[in-house]
Amino acid sequence: MTRALITNDDGIDAPGLAALARSAVAAGLDIVIAAPVRQSSGASASIIAAEEGGRVAVDTRTLPGLEDVAAYAVHGGPGLIALIAARGAFGGAVDLVLSGVNHGANVGRAILHSGTVGAALTGGLNGARGMAVSLDVGMHPEVFEWDAAAEAAIRLLPALRESAEGTVINVNVPNVAVVRGIREATLAPFGIVQTTMAEAEEHYIRLAVEELPNTPEAGSDAALLAEGWATVTGIDSITARPFPVGETADAD
Repeated sequence: MTRALITNDDGIDAPGLAALARSAVAAGLDIVIAAPVRQSSGASASIIAAEEGGRVAVDTRTLPGLEDVAAYAVHGGPGLIALIAARGAFGGAVDLVLSGVNHGANVGRAILHSGTVGAALTGGLNGARGMAVSLDVGMHPEVFEWDAAAEAAIRLLPALRESAEGTVINVNVPNVAVVRGIREATLAPFGIVQTTMAEAEEHYIRLAVEELPNTPEAGSDAALLAEGWATVTGIDSITARPFPVGETADAD
């Protein structure tokens, strides 16, 4: 049976995490849940944790409706959780890292900063197959279709399991009860929202998040998501690119 880590960056009590875990169990996966003890959005693939004496605190939890599933609240971010899961921290290495369902879309190159995506990428770097799943709730949601998002993502599992080790995909789902379908998408140049400076005083700054004014690039994850499609994009973590230095590298 395929063993999967269910994690997120919204924290152990997030409803999206429970929805993804339930869908994974229904799909026949052997799962373990390990998620940050508190909100860790924007953590990227950070492996910083609250340590005492070189030890990371881990609390055992029981999640409603998932009483038979081992669950852990970790005093660290999702990237760290995926890393230590690969080392057997939660009862043996995992084949899949399923991260989400995140509160809010993760599209475009801004996914660099996402803890949801960071966990999936860290899993891929350590030999697992990874999937980051996010729900496009918008700025002022009235309903949250967590289960629909999780079920749409789980439909991609057969293809993901047949892919090469280390494959990672980023999935975004519109906040609707019935998903129109799933489309492969490119990464938009930016995300859906942007961070702006709201206040800047001598001893503090305050940031705010607002929607971008531009129209998304056709065929991108941002554009297709706005058209009502669930999107999937294959992503890499770290890749090398040519940078010729020529004679400037030679020193006497």
